[in-house]
Amino acid sequence: MITVEKSIVIDRPAEDVFAYVSDHTNAPRWQRGLIEVRRATDGPIGVGTRHTLVRTFMGRRMEASNEFTQYEPNKLVGFKIASDGATAQAWYIVKPQGADRARLTSRIEMQPSGLFRLAQPLIAASLRREVKANLDDLKVLLEANHLRGSSASHQKPEQTPMPKDNRESSNLTTGADMRLG
Repeated sequence: MITVEKSIVIDRPAEDVFAYVSDHTNAPRWQRGLIEVRRATDGPIGVGTRHTLVRTFMGRRMEASNEFTQYEPNKLVGFKIASDGATAQAWYIVKPQGADRARLTSRIEMQPSGLFRLAQPLIAASLRREVKANLDDLKVLLEANHLRGSSASHQKPEQTPMPKDNRESSNLTTGADMRLG
């Protein structure tokens, strides 16, 4: 079992951060290697919401799916992930740090299967680097969009994608992709 937990403080209200990360269709904008996320269920986001994902992983294109298993608006979203190479459980936990700041924690518990088990130490090290880089990218994206535009501090971030070369620079999964996202 691989467990990775990283946190970051983002200069945006907790509600904005939660709205952005709990909508997994935003994930390709800030998660490297994640190419596409499609929502597979209708209705409001909550327990039972499912997504299909396309990403590059260890040099090959792969699909995965996730399903929300926990959902507390503006606080917590938990989801299970299934792919050919691993299963995982992941969480985003958002805590206010004052009126206009939030601490986002990303936690992933991944169980590689098949041949991926042999590479578990490499996957764990890469996953730690990937999660940190993704959170750093998310912070830059959300804070830049906040400063760029609005006088209203509770506006949702713009849908500005990360540069394609930045997203695809790594071949490892994170929170929302495989998911491990």
